[in-house]
Amino acid sequence: MEGTKEKKMKILCLHGFRTSGSFLKKQISKWDPSIFAQFDMDFPDGIFPAGGKSDIEGIFPPPYFEWFQYDKDFTEYTNLEECISYLCEYITTKGPFDGFLGFSQGATLSALLLGYQAQGKVLKDHPPMKLFVSISGAKFRDPSICEVAYKDPIKVKSVHFIGAKDWLKLPSEDLATAFDNPLIIRHPQGHTVPRLDEVAIKQLQSWTAEILQCNNNCAVENKHEVENGEAKVEFEEKNAEEACKIHNHEKSAINTNNRELEVVDDASA
Repeated sequence: MEGTKEKKMKILCLHGFRTSGSFLKKQISKWDPSIFAQFDMDFPDGIFPAGGKSDIEGIFPPPYFEWFQYDKDFTEYTNLEECISYLCEYITTKGPFDGFLGFSQGATLSALLLGYQAQGKVLKDHPPMKLFVSISGAKFRDPSICEVAYKDPIKVKSVHFIGAKDWLKLPSEDLATAFDNPLIIRHPQGHTVPRLDEVAIKQLQSWTAEILQCNNNCAVENKHEVENGEAKVEFEEKNAEEACKIHNHEKSAINTNNRELEVVDDASA
């Protein structure tokens, strides 16, 4: 309908370990606001209160949260399945969502959900996700998870921010290999949401613009399909109605002829 405001694409933004949704929102606010101006960004808090000291104490006010817990080798996880169930329920009830943005633990978790959805393990009734912004993300290391989540290249448009001084630099590079044709943006900083230089801003603006254009094109195509479908139904219904009229007219003519023949027969008798 003309004058109807286009619905924004919706991104679920998952924060890092022992921080919060509001902290990630503040981190992303360092970026040029035009980058995500056409998106609806949702910043929920993790499912569990922080179980220990937060790295942002004294920098950003509490409360702090975490999505799940893990051992020092990142091979064993506690409450991961509960976290996945919680997020799938959140996505289903608050969505639909078009993609994820995540930092550190939030990026790692987002990539897992994307891989699981692609393999039909979760979010089976939710539309396929279309985009992923990973900042300092990594793969899970449990083989039983890897065999499913990263079995095939994940066909979601993805951009991966990798810091030269990030202690997750190599894991972030490894995560990027799990995606089909990823865009990699490198920066000289460490384990943080980086400030973007002009080159990175232009790269990200072009990336989001391409996604928006593709989404708009798909929306137009779907609208035309619906309109054509309705037109086809209307045409078929009209044809059926005309056919019914012709049939009734012919039936009436036959009945009239039969009555005329009966009158002639009666007169002849």
